[in-house]
Amino acid sequence: MNESINDALDATDLRLLDLLQQDCSLSNQALAERVHVSPATCLRRVKRLTELGIIERRVALLSPDKLGAGLSAIVEITLDRQGTEHLAAFEARVIAESAVQQCWRVSPGPDFVLVVQVADMAAYHALTQALFTQDANVRNIKAFFGVHRAKFEPRLSLPLAGG
Repeated sequence: MNESINDALDATDLRLLDLLQQDCSLSNQALAERVHVSPATCLRRVKRLTELGIIERRVALLSPDKLGAGLSAIVEITLDRQGTEHLAAFEARVIAESAVQQCWRVSPGPDFVLVVQVADMAAYHALTQALFTQDANVRNIKAFFGVHRAKFEPRLSLPLAGG
């Protein structure tokens, strides 16, 4: 965590962040009660954490299986040319695709690792045709398909969160 931002967070902020990571649908009143502050203080702190960019956004986590998007893939992409403009162009194309849930530039190894969620293998094939096969700069694609999700917890471990 950025040192200046880390210094600005106290135990109450950390408890708020931890609770919001568990359930962002909690009302301001419920948050305030659990953190033992007034609702006005709670609202002000959450607003400040959002303005600082610590809270990027609030989302609902959906079940891909229940919504017919049951194929998860982790895809490694290696580009032929890795100049800044080539990396940026590829990144812009993939992040515009809704089936791409995560896009990471990585090193060493491939240039990108993507997390992709699609309905089935036919949808994955169509995605690879549209994003990778038609790109003359994509040298190598390596995909790993999820067969069982043992854990999916997109939360950060915070110091003193329970304190």
